[in-house]
Amino acid sequence: MSGAFLFQTYLAPAAAPELSYVSNQIERPSLTKSVQAILPTVVSIRGIGVASHGSTKGSGVIVDEAGYIATNHHVIDGSERIRVTLYDRRELWAEVIGSDLDTDLALLKVEADELLASAVFGDSDSLQIGDWLLAIGNPFGLRSTVTAGILSARGRSIDALRGEARIESFLQTDAAVNPGSSGGALVNDRGELIGINTAILSESGRHEGFNFAIPGNLAKRVLSDLKNYGEVRRATLGVYVQTVNDAQARTAGMQRAKGVILKRLIAGEAAMRSGLEVGDILLSIDGISVQSAQQMQEVLSRYEPGASVRLAYWRAKRNRSVRVTLGGNEPAQRAKLVGDDMHNFNLSPEVEQ
Repeated sequence: MSGAFLFQTYLAPAAAPELSYVSNQIERPSLTKSVQAILPTVVSIRGIGVASHGSTKGSGVIVDEAGYIATNHHVIDGSERIRVTLYDRRELWAEVIGSDLDTDLALLKVEADELLASAVFGDSDSLQIGDWLLAIGNPFGLRSTVTAGILSARGRSIDALRGEARIESFLQTDAAVNPGSSGGALVNDRGELIGINTAILSESGRHEGFNFAIPGNLAKRVLSDLKNYGEVRRATLGVYVQTVNDAQARTAGMQRAKGVILKRLIAGEAAMRSGLEVGDILLSIDGISVQSAQQMQEVLSRYEPGASVRLAYWRAKRNRSVRVTLGGNEPAQRAKLVGDDMHNFNLSPEVEQ
């Protein structure tokens, strides 16, 4: 080659590193004990004599060894008779103790010859996004089906319920749930009941990874009222609230949007009596964080009328707190959705809706 030179550079080989191998196996917790603990408590439910379909099928969870069973309102709605099949295949007739359209919960009672295995409620507030969960039910008539997933989100509202005062602050999971699983158990990795499976979000009508469950803490409270009174006695605060947006947070001097803003107070009700004002931003109830209007409604529903709670709120660019004695609802009173994401928590019929 005329005037051209080819240079090749060779690098001295580096010292060979010590090789280590990392397993590509992801270690997952064993859920066997949890399954064994919960399976005997999950039952199959068939509603007979439903005018539109002839019968309905769903699931339920034994929540008291005396034979009390939790399920969804929509599973037994309109049924003339209800037949329950236990895990050991015994079939029993069930009595409806009470039903609540606003939470889509119902409480049934069966008479057995002995005490039944019953689920133990866990603390649904302690769940973290990503926690492993189990869903147990009877999809498509397949008895005692167990699926697993994680907690995808909490405080979800999907407009699935029909009650005027509907309470939607669902736990969202990706555990496979299909028709027939409604009313079944959502369980943590310790085998504790932390939700009642209620709805799926799907374009096909089948599982697409979006399962929604009523939080166990809410379900426990509602079922207790149904057992003791045959209806739900809900506490009231007497406010119209709206989920705080970014503009409202900046105006209030907050670093980020959180909580719910009080848009209107009802004269003589609990909030006004405690000194709360329009524009205050409610952050928590008894230490339970409130991040949306729907979540506030769910948290309030855990309390009985007359309960004393501590409210944490934001006013004049600083945190404050106050203790409030909650009011109560009458059976005929109902809250209504007002405007875009605004809720009335007064439940008073004379208030402008």
